[in-house]
Amino acid sequence: MVTIKEIAKSVGVSSATVSRVLNYDPALSISPAKRQAIIETAEALNYETPRNRNKTNGQAAPSLLTKLVIVHFLEPSDEIADPYYVGVRLGIESRCRDLRTEIVKVFHSDALPEASLLEGASGVIVIGKHSDNEIAWLNEHARHVVFADFDPRSDRLDSVFSDVGLATRKILDALKSSGYRRIGFIGSHENLNGAVQRFAERRCAAYIDWQTKNGTFAPELLALADCSSGQSLRLDTGYRLARELLSLTDRPDVIVTSNDNMAIGTYRAIQEFGLSIPGDIGVISFNDIPVAQFLTPSLTTVRIHGEHIGETAVDLLLERLSGRSYGKQVRISTELVWRDSCRKPLES
Repeated sequence: MVTIKEIAKSVGVSSATVSRVLNYDPALSISPAKRQAIIETAEALNYETPRNRNKTNGQAAPSLLTKLVIVHFLEPSDEIADPYYVGVRLGIESRCRDLRTEIVKVFHSDALPEASLLEGASGVIVIGKHSDNEIAWLNEHARHVVFADFDPRSDRLDSVFSDVGLATRKILDALKSSGYRRIGFIGSHENLNGAVQRFAERRCAAYIDWQTKNGTFAPELLALADCSSGQSLRLDTGYRLARELLSLTDRPDVIVTSNDNMAIGTYRAIQEFGLSIPGDIGVISFNDIPVAQFLTPSLTTVRIHGEHIGETAVDLLLERLSGRSYGKQVRISTELVWRDSCRKPLES
């Protein structure tokens, strides 16, 4: 059977580039001529991609990715409560269905998973934040590891994520252009390596940095929850923290929440205070879960492409299995979706 390495050698590119072209990676930057050369060479050598191999003698050709373990930082009940993380997992599962890959799911617990769960697996995709000890353990026991929706800040490790710090700064720039001056923030402290790291969560850190640089930082406008897992970012937490901000003598004129679930809780608190959105106070958030567009008013939010993050994680794992030997970090862009919950900047 023709291999990706043989195609790469014939065309004069890396195996990873061949893999990305043959798997139709839209983020790959490559000249049309080189892309065409790879496709024509693959066709001439009768190469078939894992996702598009024809059945031979009534059976599907084997995939490079035969068994995948998904390790999730949330418990099942917490994941179900957050459609964004459901989307990340569905992206992984969708790509694996195309590859006819067996999937084993391991959700959060107080102990590390059994090493036997990783035996025979082609690789592991880790969803969400994990401690240094967990990362080291996974790298020790798994053939290949890819981190989805988490950047371990290591050049050696494969990861795919969106830059929520950058997205936060874009939000704040837009709100300033819209005339908002007292911008509140609802979020959480970071919790990694067994200790709470105050103000370290990336959206929170970006908010503090932006406000400080603009000379507008007011500590009372920052409402944060301590967390041991993703459960702190749920509706009830957003509701509770929003009530704290709304009880201020000089309340914010807009509130940024760390995710859409917390924004829904914020809506309820605002309504209980007899205030209107966006007339009295604006709300803006992250994730763009399906219900965001159906709230009253519809929620302005940063769209983070969870399913694409999941799909890309599988593609990174395929590249490793195809021979890539270096670490790769992929950043998936975000999109600010303007709806009715806050004023939109005037067009320049």
